[in-house]
Amino acid sequence: MITPILLCGGSGTRLWPLSRKSYPKQFVPLVGDRTLFQASAERLSGSAFDRPLVLTNNDFRFIVTEQLSEIGIDPGAVLIEPEGRNTAPAILAAALYLEQSNPDALMLIAPSDHVIPDPEAFRAAVEKGTEAARNGQIVTFGITPTHGETGYGYLELSEAPGDSAIALKRFVEKPDAARAEEMVASGMYLWNAGIFLFSVGTILNAFRTLAPELVPPVAQSVAEAKSDLGFLRLAPEPWSGAGDISIDYAIMERSDGLSVVPFSAGWSDLGGWDAVWRESAQDARGVATSGTATAIDCENTLLRSEDDRVELVGLGLRNVITVATPDAVLVADASRAQDVKLAVAALKAKSAKQATMFPKDHRPWGWFESLVVGNRFQVKRIHVHPGAALSLQSHHHRSEHWIVVEGTARVTIDEEVRLVTENQSVYIPLGAVHRMENPGKVPMVLIEVQTGSYLGEDDILRYEDIYART
Repeated sequence: MITPILLCGGSGTRLWPLSRKSYPKQFVPLVGDRTLFQASAERLSGSAFDRPLVLTNNDFRFIVTEQLSEIGIDPGAVLIEPEGRNTAPAILAAALYLEQSNPDALMLIAPSDHVIPDPEAFRAAVEKGTEAARNGQIVTFGITPTHGETGYGYLELSEAPGDSAIALKRFVEKPDAARAEEMVASGMYLWNAGIFLFSVGTILNAFRTLAPELVPPVAQSVAEAKSDLGFLRLAPEPWSGAGDISIDYAIMERSDGLSVVPFSAGWSDLGGWDAVWRESAQDARGVATSGTATAIDCENTLLRSEDDRVELVGLGLRNVITVATPDAVLVADASRAQDVKLAVAALKAKSAKQATMFPKDHRPWGWFESLVVGNRFQVKRIHVHPGAALSLQSHHHRSEHWIVVEGTARVTIDEEVRLVTENQSVYIPLGAVHRMENPGKVPMVLIEVQTGSYLGEDDILRYEDIYART
């Protein structure tokens, strides 16, 4: 069986404002009802696949397990990287982990933020590469290009692509526009999708031969990893000694005898809003809308409203991208889609929280969002998953008033524990030790009104926490 290795620790900026550092694009339903991460996990499931191995960071660990649970997938393991070191150390850690339990496994390395509309076709392509992988080859998957894209690296083939794995001649860096058109016209180049298939033994031998300096720190980090609430935390000290390098630079571009499986059934890494527009349903004039968005006399335009309270209207637009969220709006010429990162940099320079943070803050127990913030008060909506509980805590600078609007809350205030149902409320005095829990089988939603001299999230003293955050 093939073990999918899902990489989901990145935090892209080219899909701002919907993708931000605190909640990047792989966890967002950009195309369809599933998030990109969920679609990736479903695509790599079935009789040919073992349970997935996920590599992510500390901030996303509960998002990963929650989104997998929503689609009924139980991961084989979730490895927590202490810090981002690019794809080579992450893949090496996965291989070393699998070597302990399943040294003969085939590993399918898959970024979790790609769109592949035809999962069956992709699984068939994977099957074409398994024999070569079992025979000790590194197999990569090349995408048949549809245009001269300058945002992708390319794979030069040793022979014309057919219906099976063929030898790779070399990797080609991202070209300029003229060179990209030449390569596509030749028919001897494929886009590099960053998807790889190989056995545990093959990739470990490659690391020991081509990037031996990575092996000791990563191996020590895996050996000293600690289990925490079902996650496996790689040891931070040795991990910090691993180089920050991609699998392409560390291994692939220096390896001989790589094979390529061509894939032409549709693929996108959604590297910008122009790619999202191409993957979205469009009308006869090339207009794609979603949410509460309305287009009037527009052409080749993307209009997305991500909040039911925001009516987004485009009038007479041509080649424009507009994305509205509750706290930020992007309006861009479609030809500048790759420059959205400049907007993020500008916002960071002015210390705007919208550069990296969402108004909706995801936590292991659910999420909350700020509805109103004023002088000495704040109003939040809090959503608690069934069976979940916030930490037992107190505050130095604020009191709170909770009004349950959906479900039932079990509330602890000092020594008292009570149930609070819909349309009931409870007051939490300043300094009181308190906790809210959802004992039911449906989500619990409440409105929290905070008042006090300081309302920051760091004014929390935790005494007990089922998520080990004390």
